[in-house]
Amino acid sequence: MFKLIKNADLYTPDAIGVRHLLVAGDRIAWIGKAYPDFADLPLEDVFDAEGRPVVPGFVDGHAHTTGGGGEAGYASRVPAPMLSMFVANGVTTVVGLLGTDDTTRDTAQLLAATRGLRAEGMSAFCYTGGYRVPPVTFTGDVRKDIVNLDPVIAVGELAISDHRSSQPTLDELMRVASDAHVAGLMTGKAGIVHLHLGDGERGLSMVRDALDKSELPARVFNPTHCNRNDPLFDEALALSELGCTIDLTAFPVAEGEPGMTASDGLQRYLEKGLAPDRITISSDGGGCLPVFDEQGEILSADTASPASLLVALRALIDAGLSLEQSLPAFTKNPATLLRLSGKGSLTVGSDADLIVLDQNYKADSVMARGQWHRRGGDTLKRGTFEK
Repeated sequence: MFKLIKNADLYTPDAIGVRHLLVAGDRIAWIGKAYPDFADLPLEDVFDAEGRPVVPGFVDGHAHTTGGGGEAGYASRVPAPMLSMFVANGVTTVVGLLGTDDTTRDTAQLLAATRGLRAEGMSAFCYTGGYRVPPVTFTGDVRKDIVNLDPVIAVGELAISDHRSSQPTLDELMRVASDAHVAGLMTGKAGIVHLHLGDGERGLSMVRDALDKSELPARVFNPTHCNRNDPLFDEALALSELGCTIDLTAFPVAEGEPGMTASDGLQRYLEKGLAPDRITISSDGGGCLPVFDEQGEILSADTASPASLLVALRALIDAGLSLEQSLPAFTKNPATLLRLSGKGSLTVGSDADLIVLDQNYKADSVMARGQWHRRGGDTLKRGTFEK
């Protein structure tokens, strides 16, 4: 069956003007300016975008699909986010991971959560490992996990420069990165090491050392939370120049806090004239946002939400950036880094994952894998156990 979306102000994410789109199954089958005669096609549905922006669905490369937290006791474990928390906020592809707690939560649970989201209608993948080294895995081996488990595309989030990390040595980091890289070559998967960065003074020095002392390509190292503080952000900019893709977290930043918002970080990055395809924005959805004292004890905590991505997009528009400048960090760039073919763009043959934005740059309607999950401001599909 076919679905027609007409009068879309289309972003591929490049701005190409008003177009009509034909969806066949879960793919974009046709895009055109002229409105042809579809009398011979079994059209299931016609949606009039009425000139509103239609953009690729967000590719969220960092979310805790089994829930995060746990740093303040068992009651501080964050519940797993459910389907509509992602798709109703424009996330049509998510990559799940484990964080601090890779003990009471493990790779088997992460795989199950990933497959569950797939069964409910969105695209989902995951990393193997968590904060510590050696990484927690399903098969007992990083390379085997990536090669043999379809949803597993890379390693993450391995923690460095953080009191919660396992304090890995340079040799340990390079060994994990090597396994990830070779597994990626063998399978065509991402094969990266997605690195959690804390507030530690060592910052990204270990990544610089790994690039200096090994033959590993820069793309293998993908640091996240790079907008945590100014010194770390400056280090990340230097790594981007070497070929690393850096990730900003769309967390809220209160006045007086050391971090910067993802929107401020992207603006600063682009103003520096750095490669626009080497920066991404993720939500940390389902994760914990803790504040620690000098002894590593939690003073306060909040939870991250996939809704933060649309908030960050609106902030970029309010700051004067165009949709065309803003969208790649949420769509094309993470899809390219993660080697997710058909994701992050709206072209003939790509996956039918898209967002129809309203005048406030919120998700009026969202299609994932060719099916409407949200339409006209109403959420149509929810997770199995959502009310």
